[in-house]
Amino acid sequence: MEVLIVAIIGGVVALAFAAVRVRDVLALDPGDERMRAIAASIQEGAGAFLQREYAFLAAFVASVFVILLLFIDLNILDKVLLDNGTDVPETALSYLVGALLSATAGYLGMMIAVRANVRTAQAARTGLNPALRAAFNSGTVMGMTVVGLGILGIVILYFIWENPRPLTGFAFGASSIALFARVGGGIFTKAADVGADLVGKVEAGIPEDDPRNPATIADNVGDNVGDVAGMGADLFESYVGSIVATMSLAIVAVPAAVAAGLVGADNVFGQEAIANFKAEAFVLPILVAAIGIFAAILGSFLVRTGERADQGRLLWALRAGVFSGSALVLLGSGIAVAVMGLDLNIFLAIFVGLLAGQIIATVTEGFTSPEGFSLGPLRYSPTISLSRQAESGAGPVIIGGLSLGMLSTAVPLVTIVLAIWLTHELAGLYGIALAAVGMLAPLGVTLATDAYGPVADNAGGIAEQAGLPPEVRERTDALDQLGNTTAATGKGFAIGSATLTALALLATYSITTGVQSFNLLNFEVMIGVLIGALMPFLFSALSMGAVGRAAMAMVEEVRRQFREHPGIMDGTEQPDHARAVAISTNGALREMIIPGLLAVAVPIFVGAVISAEALGGLLIGSIAAGSMMAIMMANAGGAWDNAKKYIEEGNLGGKGSEAHKAAVVGDTVGDPFKDTSGPSLNILLKLMAIVAVVFGPLFL
Repeated sequence: MEVLIVAIIGGVVALAFAAVRVRDVLALDPGDERMRAIAASIQEGAGAFLQREYAFLAAFVASVFVILLLFIDLNILDKVLLDNGTDVPETALSYLVGALLSATAGYLGMMIAVRANVRTAQAARTGLNPALRAAFNSGTVMGMTVVGLGILGIVILYFIWENPRPLTGFAFGASSIALFARVGGGIFTKAADVGADLVGKVEAGIPEDDPRNPATIADNVGDNVGDVAGMGADLFESYVGSIVATMSLAIVAVPAAVAAGLVGADNVFGQEAIANFKAEAFVLPILVAAIGIFAAILGSFLVRTGERADQGRLLWALRAGVFSGSALVLLGSGIAVAVMGLDLNIFLAIFVGLLAGQIIATVTEGFTSPEGFSLGPLRYSPTISLSRQAESGAGPVIIGGLSLGMLSTAVPLVTIVLAIWLTHELAGLYGIALAAVGMLAPLGVTLATDAYGPVADNAGGIAEQAGLPPEVRERTDALDQLGNTTAATGKGFAIGSATLTALALLATYSITTGVQSFNLLNFEVMIGVLIGALMPFLFSALSMGAVGRAAMAMVEEVRRQFREHPGIMDGTEQPDHARAVAISTNGALREMIIPGLLAVAVPIFVGAVISAEALGGLLIGSIAAGSMMAIMMANAGGAWDNAKKYIEEGNLGGKGSEAHKAAVVGDTVGDPFKDTSGPSLNILLKLMAIVAVVFGPLFL
């Protein structure tokens, strides 16, 4: 009980700290009238998109609510469920709360981002550090909102139901919203971005975010609906999913781990009973998450930089917050494990999760940042090497980016494999799930370093459109370039934790359904594995194809406006930004439906039509294929983007050169990689796994 109260206090403190940061951001100068007008257009477009997206999601959530009510809570099929049906729709109501809080987290984060962008641009007129603080404070609002709402939702629902099983419905609701928000927002932002770049930069030869480009406002809107609102829902889902998976395993897998000798009962509580260990293990992930909230708040105060900071110093400014937050989580978790009398192995599992997350983040930075890898005087930057390939044309850039992305999967996947092996040796399946909680515990600050990037990107767009001095754009571009790297590292955290969480959910599915093993020589299991391996490819094909179709419509619209209104280029006519925003909105909402529905429908179809064993195989195949594909896409996309920005800084011919045009093409390919398909895959893995856990008993 004491731990749950601490968690509630932590959640309230997180939301209170977010409110303080909102006040700090809104107190900043929003700039002149021209800047405020541009920001108002971005706010209006972002709000209109979310309103229409959430209207569709409301219908989807209502439909799933009815299905859960009938088939899980009321048990109308009279299947043998864990609790054999209930009089209260616990799972359905928990699903509703999870969906609502996931959408709320994304909405609140976006609402402050579209107000912080113009203030960041104005702060950049003063210096680099004020701009960094303005953008980072906005990201902190997102980070603290996600962790505050997430931990409060879990704890309050547990207090209400006094039963952990409905919490899987809460995670299911969060995953549902996250997938649609990521896919829909990703399609919107990348359609606008691709259209703006291909016609504006390459064909018309005008700068990025030039006010004459009809797609500029749509591009700025997309940064917010995709990279802020979509990302917020995504990380909310990752956060609550890891906690719920660990709590679920504490109920069913911890006694098995003790019985198998993986966690010694005598070393845990002395002569206390295993039941007590189960209770302590159940609340431990909540306590670790609560510790992470306080650690993230303290870490956020350490993010600052000097005026003449280069990319290396800027990166270390953000690392100071992340590393200190992770260190504080480790210290607090060690104290918590000792006070609760738990085995040292439990603490080591948390440590392995934190360490694995930092290794993945560091390797991701090396592959996507111009700083690259360095060991004393030795230095190698894959991103700079990629930018040099642009001198030979677009083809070598695309080949080089794909190769870089594939190579970048090696260390993260080996790290995840070692983390799985070590944590299983330490504390069984429970240890694997707990490692994911440890990896995401400092999310309040790690998400802040990710969410600040779109704000800096928007600030640069506003600076360009408002005609601010060149040094302002130079400062926002430096922050934006760093944002591409931190976004890639944030995706690395999400993918790593997704793999561990999905594996934990697979174990929960096995235990709840009674399917003890998945024999690959069983043809049904093999069918499931192949379908599961297909899902990331099919999902990525649909989402990338959606970006391509929406981008084609945007390209044609921008070309039409330039063709029919030649006065746009000389300033005698104004482009129709609203039309471009509408095209991205309609394309995103139309195209997000099929990929989102497949993620829910396919696991249910496989389990119902083939077998529960086949569904387990599907989860195995999706984890193996999806984790590698997600890392490859995120890192290749980040490297393509930063290779383009490296050239735009004046290297290799600078803006307008042939190398720049080739790099823009590479970045165009990378856009849906890193901002649509790639980050959606980690949600896909967990959503299919949580669907299997929720509906699994129906397939017996």
